[in-house]
Amino acid sequence: MRLSILDQAPISGENTAREALEATIELAKTADKLGYARYWVAEHHDLSGLACPAPDVILGIIGSQTERIMIGAGAVLLPHYKPFNIAERYNLLATLYPGRVDLGIGRAPGGSAEATMALSGNFLQNVKEMPESLDALLKFLHNEYPADDMFAKIKPTPVPEAAPEAWLLGTSKKSAVLAAEKGLPYTFGHFMSGSDGPGIVAEYREELARHHPGKTPRVIVTVSVISAETSEEAHELALSNQLWSVQRAKGEGDGRIPSVAEAKRYSFTDEEREQADRTMDKLIVGDPREVRQQLEHLQEQYQADELMIVTITHDYEARKRSYKLLADEVLVD
Repeated sequence: MRLSILDQAPISGENTAREALEATIELAKTADKLGYARYWVAEHHDLSGLACPAPDVILGIIGSQTERIMIGAGAVLLPHYKPFNIAERYNLLATLYPGRVDLGIGRAPGGSAEATMALSGNFLQNVKEMPESLDALLKFLHNEYPADDMFAKIKPTPVPEAAPEAWLLGTSKKSAVLAAEKGLPYTFGHFMSGSDGPGIVAEYREELARHHPGKTPRVIVTVSVISAETSEEAHELALSNQLWSVQRAKGEGDGRIPSVAEAKRYSFTDEEREQADRTMDKLIVGDPREVRQQLEHLQEQYQADELMIVTITHDYEARKRSYKLLADEVLVD
């Protein structure tokens, strides 16, 4: 089983954004040593509790402090940007870290309506133009503009020896079909989708075979996991995640990850308990053996080539330990 990491750069209750970003860098260094295949950083805008609006900036630091792990965005929210600008930024990273850069692409706003307006104006129009923007980005990355096109005269410099590998991320049939049409590998966000994920991924494979016969489908499935030495400890760590989901759904709190102690003190209403239970439905929790069994079942359901793990706990050391326990269970022979 191949495992990777998606980091949303969460800010714990008593920590600063700087400390959250420092924890991200430290976790990436740990992942590099443990044998994880990729380390992707998510993009969010003015979302309290999540510290990274610009993955390429922190990836430049992570790349300099790791040796072999693939690094990338999970994802660049393309409707906010001009394709040429994104090609420049990720070509720069690929020049610095040859053969190690992924470019995950998504179309979510990543923030509030106000933040979206401040970033890119008419976001809905930009989403409609996403297929064309994706085409432009791929042409810039691979120098594929025809000679008679005005953009054939320019290059997103520096041009690396190997272009960043583009992945399309999504949680819907629409994203799966778009990935297949463009001949791209696909990452499905199981941890944030209420849809029939295995069915969507199966559709991706069918559409890829139709549009690009002979091309091998490649699928990553992203899943939330919390592991600890015992199942009881893991479920206790998950309490803060449950309270966090309730606070975010209600727009309460400061967006930071609450502590386990806060979660234990909190009195959930029936409605809030339902929200907390929905969070647990998408969260794999347990000791390393239990987690491995559930991941193997999920991998079989999706026929996934790789599982990408997102772990959010109040305590950064508990998060790091969760990834280490999982690596020891799954990645070490």
